[in-house]
Amino acid sequence: MKDYREILEQVREGTLSVEEALLAIKKKPFEDIGYAKVDLHRGVRQGAPEVIFGAGKKADQISGIIDSMKQNGQDRILITRLSGKKAEKVKKQHALTYYEEARIGIVGDMPKPDGIGTIVVATGGTSDIPVAEEAALTAEIHGNEVVRLYDVGVAGLHRLLAHMDEIMSASVIIAIAGMEGALASVIGGLADCPVIAVPTSVGYGASMNGVSALLSMLNSCASGVSVVNIDNGFGAGYLASMINCVRRTS
Repeated sequence: MKDYREILEQVREGTLSVEEALLAIKKKPFEDIGYAKVDLHRGVRQGAPEVIFGAGKKADQISGIIDSMKQNGQDRILITRLSGKKAEKVKKQHALTYYEEARIGIVGDMPKPDGIGTIVVATGGTSDIPVAEEAALTAEIHGNEVVRLYDVGVAGLHRLLAHMDEIMSASVIIAIAGMEGALASVIGGLADCPVIAVPTSVGYGASMNGVSALLSMLNSCASGVSVVNIDNGFGAGYLASMINCVRRTS
């Protein structure tokens, strides 16, 4: 595969069309480091670079993937589901900021927000905050302004209604709740923007580790509510960023 300089020189010389050059860039290969094939051009294809999923990987493997990314120009790196023990080992080789509650590690600084508006992250209870922080930090590292509304569940609806200004002015809302998962439907009935529902595994026996909340959210009667998997704060934060930054990439 030709490197970028050669591709651009061929475009300048007229031997390669802009469309062909764009296709070549998008097809630029991953880097095979043995235990991982690092996707170096996910950002070109999808608008956001590859994220490291920390669970199941050894600390030295995570460090090796970080090395590959940095050597190929990725300055900001997000690591999800990273344990504190692994984070301490990675810190010995890289400047890593670790967020214990969210189990997230970040290499590099946070960008200035450049999305359309704000992303509101709301939780039913305090027990949902770890998932919420995963969503919020994911959105922030992808260049979004995030407003956190925690512990505003339907057991005390007045707590949510006290934040109507934030709800009505949001570009996207992430509603995170366990138990019966009613928060997403309530917010969906109040807001005029997309609502991303995240069921959590918080609750008593009949909550079935989040399945009850998942089914409730899937059956929401409010329009404009989509649902991600149980405890998938990362997926919600990423999707919210795509919605909030759509004009930036169009």
